[in-house]
Amino acid sequence: MHNTSYIAYNFSVEPLQPGTEILIAELGYVGFESFVESEEGVEAYIQKEEWKEDILEDIQILSSDEFEISYIFSEIEQTNWNEEWEKNFNPIVVDDLVSVRAPFHDKPDTKYDLIIEPKMSFGTGHHETTHMMIQHILKNDFIGKSVLDMGCGTGVLAILAEKVGAAKIDAIDIDNWCYLNSLENVERNNCKLVSVFEGDSSILKNQKYDIIIANINRNILIADIPVYSNHLNKNGTLFLSGFYEEDLEIISSKCADNQLVFIDKILKNRWLAVKFIVD
Repeated sequence: MHNTSYIAYNFSVEPLQPGTEILIAELGYVGFESFVESEEGVEAYIQKEEWKEDILEDIQILSSDEFEISYIFSEIEQTNWNEEWEKNFNPIVVDDLVSVRAPFHDKPDTKYDLIIEPKMSFGTGHHETTHMMIQHILKNDFIGKSVLDMGCGTGVLAILAEKVGAAKIDAIDIDNWCYLNSLENVERNNCKLVSVFEGDSSILKNQKYDIIIANINRNILIADIPVYSNHLNKNGTLFLSGFYEEDLEIISSKCADNQLVFIDKILKNRWLAVKFIVD
């Protein structure tokens, strides 16, 4: 496991919402990869090798008159990360059916209990997009299906897919830390049907899936929707999240161009998670 240093930013945001959501989305575009929301705002983390002094230059919300945002930043070593999560990571429950917790939390009384050691990976269920994707998985039939979790982060969605009956799951992330973390979490949850790969959509060859899950960000989704369409079986299902309500038109248009028909959506604090099927 490589030992990466991170730069940690601590942002104070007023008003907190929607300021924090907008800030997280914009920071994600410039390379920040993990976020911990607080009562004052958000802590954001970026790998030191990805950081540069003018990294915040294109963060538009920082120059907006509608929000008051201040921040401090410092370098942290990877070894401090688990301690940070233990201070900030509280268990969550989705629709009284799925719990997402760390190994040091007590076991809750839910049908599906997911144990996630998040470390530097994105996807604990706290963010709206992960929460909504869990809801989509719960209300759709995964039994016996082949599934691709694209941009898997902690592996939480792939793990849940196995627990709700999927027959074969591939989980892919371009980030080495997410890849390693997903491997750990898959083993921690005793999953036997999840295979984890490091890379992006270009590593997909002739595989076909009944269901593809992609919780990434708008720009990557738009670029990769044609790839997802090509790797779905007839009557296959595509779940997308990682973008705002106002981006639905451009996402839907790209899907329509690739024989994908809009079926359903879940909305939470301006974030969307949508369902399409192959036409």
